[in-house]
Amino acid sequence: MRSRHNTISAVFDGVWLALVSNLLLVAGCLPLVVLALTTEAARAWPLYALVAPTCAPALCGVFALMSAYSDGTGTGLLRTFGRAWRATARPATCWAAVATAILVVLGVDAYAVWGHRAGALTLPILAVLTVLTAATGLLGLVAIAARPAARLRDVARACGYLAVRRWYLSAASLLVLALLTQLFVARPAIALGVAAAPLLYVVWANSRFSLRPALDPPTTAPQIT
Repeated sequence: MRSRHNTISAVFDGVWLALVSNLLLVAGCLPLVVLALTTEAARAWPLYALVAPTCAPALCGVFALMSAYSDGTGTGLLRTFGRAWRATARPATCWAAVATAILVVLGVDAYAVWGHRAGALTLPILAVLTVLTAATGLLGLVAIAARPAARLRDVARACGYLAVRRWYLSAASLLVLALLTQLFVARPAIALGVAAAPLLYVVWANSRFSLRPALDPPTTAPQIT
């Protein structure tokens, strides 16, 4: 009976975490959500680039909830999210803004050489740089959620190294994010109300495992302190 009760309690806690995480994520990313539901991405992409970094603290807050749930150290979902949002608001926004700017530059460069002879050489390079920037940016948000006071220079060095070293986990996380994006385009309510938290948990778990050498010394990998 005790084992059954513990199982039911764990399932309930997981479902509650998912629902609250989805709600807080939507609230924290509300400008981007409204923009995505009311505009066409192909035409309004500059607005997306401007608004996207403001979602970074909310993502860090959700990652903090998942970390607390996994460690069993949560003291209240709203309190944990609010504390993480305040602690990461500045570094996460700056980190996301830099990553977004790099992605925009790479995208504009790719568009400029598309269909030209130079594109045969430069497009593969730009594609690799785009994937590396996205993977490093994602790892950085998980790292900032775990170490809000870390210097962004240390975060960039460690995450760039680990994104390449554990490329298979980076690729899996990016594929999960792509799946979430496609689901949002097709079924926004299901994506934000049901699927976001479970898929982001997979992303967080992959990223946290990738970051273990940097967050849990001693190791030869670059450290995040």
